[in-house]
Amino acid sequence: MDPIKVDFSGKGKPKEVVIPPEKKVLKIIICILTTIVGGCITYYFMLPAINLKEIEFYYFIGILIAIYIAMTFITSKAFAKPEYVPYVKRQAIIPLAIGLVFVLILGIGYLVSAPLFRAKAYSNIIEVTEEDFGEGDSITTIDSLEDFSTVPMIDKDVAFNLANKSLGELSDWVSQFVIDEKYSTQVNFEGQPYRIFPLKYGDVFKWIKNTQEGFPAYVKVNMYTQEAEVVILKDHGLDNIQVSTGEYLNERLDRVLRFKFPTYMFGTPSLEIDEKGKPYWVCEYYDKTIGLVGGRDVKGVVLVNACDKDDIVDFKDVNDLKANKTYSWIDQIYSDDLLVEQYNYYGKYNGGFINGYIGQTGVKTTTMGSSYIASGDDVWLYTGVTSVTSDDSIIGFAIINQRTKEAVFQEISGTTESGAQASAQSIVSDKGWQATFPLLLNIDGEATYFMALKDNNVVKSYAMVSVERVQDAVRSKDDAKPDLEDCLKSYVSVIKSSTKRELDIDYDVSGGTTNNGAKPDKNESKYSEITGVITDIRTAVVNGNSIYYIALDGNPVYYSISTAEDDSVVILNKGDTIKVSYVASEESIVTSKTIEKQ
Repeated sequence: MDPIKVDFSGKGKPKEVVIPPEKKVLKIIICILTTIVGGCITYYFMLPAINLKEIEFYYFIGILIAIYIAMTFITSKAFAKPEYVPYVKRQAIIPLAIGLVFVLILGIGYLVSAPLFRAKAYSNIIEVTEEDFGEGDSITTIDSLEDFSTVPMIDKDVAFNLANKSLGELSDWVSQFVIDEKYSTQVNFEGQPYRIFPLKYGDVFKWIKNTQEGFPAYVKVNMYTQEAEVVILKDHGLDNIQVSTGEYLNERLDRVLRFKFPTYMFGTPSLEIDEKGKPYWVCEYYDKTIGLVGGRDVKGVVLVNACDKDDIVDFKDVNDLKANKTYSWIDQIYSDDLLVEQYNYYGKYNGGFINGYIGQTGVKTTTMGSSYIASGDDVWLYTGVTSVTSDDSIIGFAIINQRTKEAVFQEISGTTESGAQASAQSIVSDKGWQATFPLLLNIDGEATYFMALKDNNVVKSYAMVSVERVQDAVRSKDDAKPDLEDCLKSYVSVIKSSTKRELDIDYDVSGGTTNNGAKPDKNESKYSEITGVITDIRTAVVNGNSIYYIALDGNPVYYSISTAEDDSVVILNKGDTIKVSYVASEESIVTSKTIEKQ
């Protein structure tokens, strides 16, 4: 019997027979045209930047390849006639090869951009000045009650609630438009913090009805006074808003930008207003500065007049915009998510890549959440900073200028923002109120979390919590009308008791400035004196401290002082003659600095 020969080389394997379908050329043309049409539709809605540094561009290429292969499969009827499958495979070789090239480009791009090789570049993408808390002239410093005018009393959710109420007062509009919370922006307008809210259509039918006219207004909310105003553009001699994030077709902001700048990579736009209240879209566009796909940073800014889509200014160099005084009203060149991302690069890789994951000496990261504070013409982003090895305490906080990217880290240890919120909420545990995200302030050298306590996004009270001593927490008492001064007085009293030191904080708004409008010198005396005979003494316990209220003959007010400030007050009696040093006020109870027996 002859031996059986078996060929294991595969050379004897029959090749697939490629049978082209009828009218092959016509069907290829149909596939190409369908791919082009499908690509145009995809591009119109997806709006990827035609840029090798943009990840969405690779998704777009993948979709085009998928459309072409799918159309080849359909036009050849390979789903019904399996003999055409080899033809489909052959037609897919070139598109898949093109896709593979893009995959290789992206893969190599990620490799050369990896923090493993570029940790130093990532840590240097933002320059951070480090200092101790309270060092230098910090924008968080509060010297008087008047300084709170730059501090937002409310958060975004409360502002959104106020904006909704103000729009609801305009019955003709509330049925057509709603507030677009996603694209609201906090700005510094006329020296105070405001949040600007654009409008959007209630639904697609209301868009059809109103898109010709555009949006007649925007809403601005004063974050300090908590007053909301619907700004009707025609009342200010302005045209309606035509370019918006609330549009559906060509007037939609991202399409206006993409069709004019097909290669730009845009971040989140912000709606801001100039000194006259005219609305503009400030659109950051960024570059990947580390390798191919790493190190996102702002390269320039496109400024779009919201009332005229043809009025567009392209600042190709972001430094040109920073130096241009005409546009000094622009507050947000760098979005908060970008600044937090860059600061976290700095905190993680400042000691090198290996240290960022092993050992982690000095590695820090931002806490969950952020807030804002106005200073001068700018808005600063605030966020707490914690060690990656322990997220239950804060090691400092970062404040970053959203116009210049100037960044400062101030070191101080204490509770995190979430810990402060829990402490403030415990004061009103019986009411179930929620605390807003805290803002860290320097109250005469005392690191302090300030927040509002709210019920269904309505502010009921203000609260202050010491960063270093979370148990030192107070709130304003009048729930019907939250009183900032009351909260500040109670807090300073608690801090004096805990630290046994004087705080040179001025409660009196009228005393916050001199006659020429300048702030008084801290060393300038702001106390008055009076001598008289005691006619009445009363006591009360406030936040665990004994407070004495003393009346003098011929004087209608009571002078208050805590035993924590001067324990000799307990030996005073009616008929004693005393000299009182006090803060001038028109109230019936006046805070005293010292009381001396004569």
